[in-house]
Amino acid sequence: MQPSIQTLPTRRFGRTEIHVPVLSLGGMRFQHSWKDLEGDKVSIENQRNIENILKFAAQNGFDHIETARHYGTSEMQLGWGMKKVPQVNRIIQTKIPPSRDPNHFEKELETSFSKLQSSKIDLLSIHGLNLPEHLEQTLKPDGCLSVLRRWQNNGLIGHIGFSTHGPTELIVQAIETGEFDYVNLHWYFIFQDNEPALTAASKFDLGVFIISPTDKGGHLHTPSEKLLELCAPLHPIVFNDLFCLSDPRVHTISVGASKVEDFCLHLDSISLLDKSHFILPNIYKRLMSTANEELGKEWMTTWKHGLPSWEHIPGDINVRTLMWLYILYKCWGMEGYVKSRYGLLGNGSHWFPGSNADDLDSQVSEDELRSVLKASPWVDEIILRLRELREKFKGEISQRLVVD
Repeated sequence: MQPSIQTLPTRRFGRTEIHVPVLSLGGMRFQHSWKDLEGDKVSIENQRNIENILKFAAQNGFDHIETARHYGTSEMQLGWGMKKVPQVNRIIQTKIPPSRDPNHFEKELETSFSKLQSSKIDLLSIHGLNLPEHLEQTLKPDGCLSVLRRWQNNGLIGHIGFSTHGPTELIVQAIETGEFDYVNLHWYFIFQDNEPALTAASKFDLGVFIISPTDKGGHLHTPSEKLLELCAPLHPIVFNDLFCLSDPRVHTISVGASKVEDFCLHLDSISLLDKSHFILPNIYKRLMSTANEELGKEWMTTWKHGLPSWEHIPGDINVRTLMWLYILYKCWGMEGYVKSRYGLLGNGSHWFPGSNADDLDSQVSEDELRSVLKASPWVDEIILRLRELREKFKGEISQRLVVD
């Protein structure tokens, strides 16, 4: 089924003063390879698919295209595609990881410009500002930001922001430096921990771009039957899009299309955007009532209390993330998503830190765990639920696709 053609509404992207469409085209899913390749290694069919996506995007107001230096061949293929499919108001964004060596960072910047075949990049992000040292590498004298400022002063870069999978406290700290014009972050129905970052972004007038609401927001492209039932009459993708966009602090969300048909449900959400305040409350209430019935309202409102950060837990067991995954699994049937994220713990580096529960009762004893969880009112339940997750998902290993 082909999505219907329409023009997307736009929102002011914070102090950049750019008016971005509420749906942005994410370039993470439509590259030929996750590794840099020579151009002759890219298939004609794959490149034609990208050009079809760009044609549809241009016809429907997807003016904002976002990619990254380490999304494999994405930049190169976008560069080819944008030459074949011109668009008057196109807003180009790419992302480059911070580096201890500003010269290395600048070479990466040069590579992005070359592959995108662009004389100017409108939005340039520090990619993966996930650790305090990443912020330090960015802000230190003669660091990554100084490189970007020089290019910006030469008219090659429009606005500078950052993308992050880091802890909320670090995101807020970065926002409060006043050095950035916008932020790419995670925030959607199943993960609302970055609420303080949205508040800080609004206070400092930063543009807010929501990363991967469909995939990282719960594998909503392959939703569980339970989630489909609870979100009815909306598809979970439509519900989550509306949830994000109903908050005025959010300016745009990413649509990671791998084919033209992937736009369909996202465009459905836009057709309902003006009605979201009537539609969302009943679905939200149904989802939360189901969670309260399954695990108890007291658990749902207090389960985070007293949980230390994963760095302070034996075996680096990320108890907070694991209990979040447990809620998704037990309450909304999101087994596929939980399986993937459980397997990524221990393999996700700073993008998804800490370890899963596989080492509980072998490398990490119950007594050791109890000693660091003593401030939690749910110690007994947490240990039982960690074991339940381990028995269900042990041995599953996932790897991040993006090169750090």
